[in-house]
Amino acid sequence: MEKMTGTDFSEWLRGRSDERLRALVAARPELVTPVPAHIDGLAARACSPSAIGRALDRLNRFSLSVLETLALRPGPADRETLLTLLGRAVPDGPGQEALGPALDAALDLLTTRALIYGPEDALLPAPGVADALEPPAALGPPVAEVFRHHPPERLDVLLRDIDPAYEGGGGHTDGGRPARERLAALLADPATVGRLVGEVSPQARAALDELVWGPASGRLPNARRDVDTAGAQSPIEQLLARGLLGATGEETVALPREVALVLRDGCVHRDLSPGPPALEGPVRDQDLADRTAAGQAFTFVRTVEELCEVWSVDPPGVLRAGGLAVRDLRRTAQLLDLPEWAAGLVVEVAHAAGLVAAGEGEWLPTGGYDAWRIKATEDRWAVLADAWAAMERAPGLIGERDDRDRPMNALHPDLRRPGAAQTRARALAVLESAPTGLAPTPESVLARLAWEQPRRRPALRDRLVRFALREAEHIGVTGLGVPSSHGRSVARGDGRAAGLLAPLLPRPVDHVLLQADLTAVAPGPLTTDLGRRLALTADVESKGGATVYRFSEQSIRRALDAGQSAGDLLAMLERHSATPVPQPLAYLVTDVARRHGRIRVGAASAYIRCDDPALLDEVLADKRAHLLRLRRLAPTVLVSKTSRAALVDSLRAMGYAPVAESLEGDVVVARADARRTEGQLAARVTATAAPDPETLTAAVRAMRAGDSRRRPVEAPEGQVPRSPATATISALQEAIRQGSRVWIGYLDSQGHATSRILEPARMEGGYLTAYDETRATVHRFALHRITGIADIGR
Repeated sequence: MEKMTGTDFSEWLRGRSDERLRALVAARPELVTPVPAHIDGLAARACSPSAIGRALDRLNRFSLSVLETLALRPGPADRETLLTLLGRAVPDGPGQEALGPALDAALDLLTTRALIYGPEDALLPAPGVADALEPPAALGPPVAEVFRHHPPERLDVLLRDIDPAYEGGGGHTDGGRPARERLAALLADPATVGRLVGEVSPQARAALDELVWGPASGRLPNARRDVDTAGAQSPIEQLLARGLLGATGEETVALPREVALVLRDGCVHRDLSPGPPALEGPVRDQDLADRTAAGQAFTFVRTVEELCEVWSVDPPGVLRAGGLAVRDLRRTAQLLDLPEWAAGLVVEVAHAAGLVAAGEGEWLPTGGYDAWRIKATEDRWAVLADAWAAMERAPGLIGERDDRDRPMNALHPDLRRPGAAQTRARALAVLESAPTGLAPTPESVLARLAWEQPRRRPALRDRLVRFALREAEHIGVTGLGVPSSHGRSVARGDGRAAGLLAPLLPRPVDHVLLQADLTAVAPGPLTTDLGRRLALTADVESKGGATVYRFSEQSIRRALDAGQSAGDLLAMLERHSATPVPQPLAYLVTDVARRHGRIRVGAASAYIRCDDPALLDEVLADKRAHLLRLRRLAPTVLVSKTSRAALVDSLRAMGYAPVAESLEGDVVVARADARRTEGQLAARVTATAAPDPETLTAAVRAMRAGDSRRRPVEAPEGQVPRSPATATISALQEAIRQGSRVWIGYLDSQGHATSRILEPARMEGGYLTAYDETRATVHRFALHRITGIADIGR
């Protein structure tokens, strides 16, 4: 390809309009982080390998194919040449009709992103692009690279076998031309390659066919490499003897690029599609899908709430290496009545949303959970959905084993995957683009993403996409596989998800049906307050269209431990029951309350206090109390070396109803929300957006200014400008609107007044962002330090 210099590229960039430069840095924001001092700096940064790699990763398959086709050309190309070359790879039919407009769009995109440059009739890839594309279009290395380490004698043998008229030796032709150049010219000639292929066996031609469209290399442990055409026996040796394959290592061979291009018959690519593949799948009723997704969203919110309530009372420990133990995840899954993968998802999303965090060796709800809990259901779901969409973790990997054959635990740092959020966002974008009512199959989603991001690692991407689709169904982003209306809003990140979900949610009820068998039936989803009260007083027995709660001695005692009295419990049940409180339930509450708290346990290590000495006699006589090592200090007091918590649990296991008391003798109330750790509700996180227009304008203006004058501009001589604060603010706002320069006085950190020539860009939060011509850089100025402003002509 014709050698072009970086200076040509810099001059081309310099000739672009400000609008086109703004479009460039908007599409590639890393080029202005920080802002280059001039256009040459922008050109150098745009041609760096890392910047080009990022830009290439953003291209779809067709745009990348256009760039690869141009990079393989020996010189500049125009649109018609590219159209002809690409047209050979596009099957007949609608693809041919769409090829022209698609090529125009791709060329405009590549030019906007400065991946190609030059006039329309002589387009070239930008400096560094060809190297970053290696190997392009699944081609192998060129002849010069394949035969780089072949000795001159071997090259002479190859050339004589390929071209009987060859005269030369020592690695050079008779005209002094390097043998590798002669070999490259011969293998790029269609007639020569056709003759050589015609000389080999059908098996050798079949081996070539497997390498033509990639991968262009393979392993070949036992083949002879220094063989001529007369001594070649196997099919691979026949190809090696004619230069159609070259040995690139002890056990590897490669198909030279020139040979592959000839065998591809002028096509750089195969079965090229100008547009993305269509999404496929069953079509379902959209209203039904929305209602199904809303039900799943409601269930997910309640499941997260149930998790936090359970961990408020009985928090699991934090592993030494971080994360949640396998047994704790399994126990959580049983409590939530979920498979382990779904329980892991609930735990991870709650953590990403800031609802749970590690504190004092345990996983506990945060203070943010209490703020989240009082929100409306649709708002709570929106917080969870946004946290899931933006988290850089892969919950689907929970339970698998890492490189050291260790299990990957929930909440462990090793679950972080840098590309997880971006892959999830791309999968959601594909779902959002699906027609109404279509449930895209995972295979069609993967095919679309493979077209949109061909340079991404397919193995990890495909796994993350499958995880995302499964999780989206469980969270309620999709219903029956169909993207829901509120799920599409999450994909777009427009903040309307809660409003779209609200009308679809079941209306919560504030009553239950109490029954004589000590159960309560909730005919629908309960209000948040009633649900928490009932979960404290009873245990869930079954879920479904109606949730069944069962009252027991243990559940009533749990409510009493939380500070409720028998009267409070009965009043709550009467207030929220559509039927009278059954007599068996009333008897159970009053009986448990009568016995509750007769025994008091404090800290000595621990002591037991009871106003009834006979009851303490009963405890001492119980054989099960032997391990507690109780000793009597007074008729109504026993002491033990056991901790207070363990002593309370042991006595309850023996059938008593003790309560813990403080050093002051007050009952210790076990409130469910008493155990919290630090943490706040996660802020809404969206995909990284391009810099705002004002910043882009300031960046372009700074580069233009630095390009036109490399020396700092001298401020006018004389006193620094001084003006009232209100006049200064008004003048700066006017300068921003008009894009004009101003002269200001500014106090530095030592209080010294200085003069500055500025091109203001924006003003917010008490600061002015502007290009400082006196120092040739973009800077932020504190408004309270600006002494005044004057016209630049004064």
